[in-house]
Amino acid sequence: MGSTPLGLLYYREKHEKEARELVGKWQASGSGQRTLADAREAVAHEHDFDTWAHLIEWVEAAGREGSPVACFESAVEAVVAGDEPELRKLMRETPSLVRARSTRAPHFEAPVHRATLLHYVAANGVERSRQKTPKNAVAIATILFDAGAEVDALASMYGGEATTMNMLVSSDHPAFAGVEIGLVETLLDHGAAVDGPATSVRTPLFTALAFGHSEAAEVLARRGASVDTLAAAAGLGRRDLAAAFLPAATAEERHRALALATQHGQSEIVAILLDAGEDPNRYNPPGNHAHSTPLHQAALGGHLAAVQLLVDRGARLDQRDKVYHGSPLGWAEHGGRAEVAAFLRSRRTGPKID
Repeated sequence: MGSTPLGLLYYREKHEKEARELVGKWQASGSGQRTLADAREAVAHEHDFDTWAHLIEWVEAAGREGSPVACFESAVEAVVAGDEPELRKLMRETPSLVRARSTRAPHFEAPVHRATLLHYVAANGVERSRQKTPKNAVAIATILFDAGAEVDALASMYGGEATTMNMLVSSDHPAFAGVEIGLVETLLDHGAAVDGPATSVRTPLFTALAFGHSEAAEVLARRGASVDTLAAAAGLGRRDLAAAFLPAATAEERHRALALATQHGQSEIVAILLDAGEDPNRYNPPGNHAHSTPLHQAALGGHLAAVQLLVDRGARLDQRDKVYHGSPLGWAEHGGRAEVAAFLRSRRTGPKID
């Protein structure tokens, strides 16, 4: 398998050349007023650093053989490449690496994310080039645990403090690689708090539901995660539990429950919530794809029964999302949901809305 040697990845001359070439492209396109300094900052952002100075500082540190930065970054490369022999070697040679932290200063976080090696297994919240998942990710995580990795270590990601579990169940890469569930089980087997640390704003279960990772949410529930809110019961499709929570639920909780029920195609619970007075045309609450409506989410997920129910109960076909300005039909087409798209087309009236 083999991870890429750091010397082939990071050197100052490479980035200087990128900046000069970018200036040349700008001049050729008539944007000649932009300077080499501008190009350097653009290159820094392209490599997920906040400034050119931080990029060069990191490149020079990573280029010094045996430096703490070089050792840590070599281990990161082994993790994301799935290089088991190299990772074991690095753990033997420098046991402290398993608790070390990234020193990178990305432009999308402030000031540094401070990810551990285990966080990189989640392929989320770290530099974009490293958001990838090898097929042997469970084995990679196991090597880190055998070396003493802290399962619920926190890192600064997306404006908050996150564990590997929360990053994992909101990341598409492990799911697409077919290893998300194995990783969830492995983290729990090694002591991850099933409801997350006490300081967490969101539990892993709620995070999994909010990001559409229903299978991961089911595993968390089976392993003991609390299903103690209307929203959680709605997303999981626990009809009896949802009905029991509904009378005492706050308006916000009911709103969130409809968002999760439609996103996960829980049509029986959608019906209960609509019967209780929830508005099918209200945009979803913050934290639950607030730029979209319940119908957008049901259409994107291909949940035909939920889509039909929402439309029958008055959901508007012409309502646009707030980011991409797409209709529910447009979302269904984007998601390749042919059956849902055909139904929505059959119910259209008036001007074209897709």
